[in-house]
Parts: sequence; structure tokens; C-alpha cells
Amino acid sequence: MDSQKIADELAAVRSCHPLVHHITNTVTMNDCANITLCAGGAPVMAAAPEEAGEMAGMAGAVVLNIGTLSLAQVDAMLIAGKAANARGIPVILDPVGAGATAMRTEACERLLAELDIAILKGNAGEIGVLAGAGGEVRGVDSAGLSGDPAAVAAACARKYGTVVVMTGSEDYISDGERTLVVGNGNPLMGRLSGTGCMTASVVATFAAAGDDLVESCAAACAAFSRAGERAAAQSRGPYSFRTALFDEMANLTQEDLAGHADVKDVGAV
Repeated sequence: MDSQKIADELAAVRSCHPLVHHITNTVTMNDCANITLCAGGAPVMAAAPEEAGEMAGMAGAVVLNIGTLSLAQVDAMLIAGKAANARGIPVILDPVGAGATAMRTEACERLLAELDIAILKGNAGEIGVLAGAGGEVRGVDSAGLSGDPAAVAAACARKYGTVVVMTGSEDYISDGERTLVVGNGNPLMGRLSGTGCMTASVVATFAAAGDDLVESCAAACAAFSRAGERAAAQSRGPYSFRTALFDEMANLTQEDLAGHADVKDVGAV
């Protein structure tokens, strides 16, 4: 993927300031709202079934995150997702902890079956479970993946007819035909609760502003991970890193992203 195209994706986000509707988990809700703002979008968190559909209809993208799952939340997600589908608004599903319990796995499968999910963003364990490729999940964290990650991401994308964003030390983005890998990032991102959820928010923000979901997702992962690299350079540990991560996401320039984004096309897998 061309570095200038990656920078252009960031410029598009900051030009249109897309509204991103979240139904997300209570542990990371504030971080998701703030990283959306720092990326250049506008967050709204509206989980009540009575308004979820109406709010989704106003948004540029909708994030559905099952991190603190309840059956009532699934109902609200279905309402919001169907409203977004009716207007052609991309819906991003973050299947937090899929594979850890039957309830979580079944909720993800229901959302994938009943909604048109544009982007499925999960860690390697979650994507492996949903792809049927032997992923392992411990709590809400990935505990491993069997097989080649590019091939698993592509297989999952083909299975559900969606764009898959599989995060980890490298991020894999695939629509089942084209697969990109993002090499940016820093290990501190894995020592902080919520970076996966925040990735979904940044991905949604870029998806709302872009016209090619694979490239928008790759640019989003590169931008957030580049902010992580910059934050790590000035941090003493996880919590100073957390503060710096928001600052660096907000201060990230097109020039810096174009010069440092590590995005490769691995082709068909």
C-alpha cells in the first residue's frame, strides 16, 4: 500500500470528522471515546435499545463491542446494526473474548448471521475461534493461534464475507482476496487494557471516511500503532504510555505517518 495513500486516509478522517456510534464495553468506554476524538472523529455512546437505531442512522460508522456482554446489549446491537445496514453505514464487530465462553461465541455468531458486518476486528485467538482455525482465548486475551496468521485472517474473511482485522504484534487485514500486514507497534500496547478496543474505534473512524475498507483499516492500524511507537519512546511504563498514546494519536501528522508506516501487501493467501 502506497505511503501517500496511508497519509491521505488520515487527512480524510480529519477533514470530515465522522460520527462513530459505539455500543461498547464499560471497561474501556472512555478510552474508546477519547481515541476516536484524537484520531479525528466524533464519538457517541448510545446503548439503550430505545435510541440505538436512531443514533446509528446518524453515524458514519457503528462499533459493536461485546467486552462486557449482556443479552440486553445484544438486542441493542441488533437494532443499531440493522439501522446502519439499512443506510449502508459500515458496522464494525469487536468479538471480545469469543471462544472464552459459550455465551460470547454464540453472541458473535448471531451478530454475524443477522447483520451485515463490514469489519470484524479481533485478536488472533478470537479470529482463530470464529474462523474455526484453532484459536485460543484466555479471558478476553489471545492465548495463541494455530496456522499462518495471514491465511487465517483471509479464511475468516471469506467465511463471513467481511473485512477481517486481526491484531497482534503484527496486524493482518484481509477481505479474503487481498491481505495487508501492518508491522508498526510497540510491546507496551499489549500491557495496557483497552488497546484492542481502541483499535476498533480508530478502524471505525477511518472506515467512515474512506472508500476502500481494506486500505482504510490498514491505514487505521498503521496510524494507531505509529502513535504507540512514538508514545513508547517517551514513557516509563504502561500508564505514562497510556497518556502519551492519546497525545501522539492526536498529534500524528500525515508526514510522519507517510514516512514511518510499515504496511505490506502479502497478496492472495
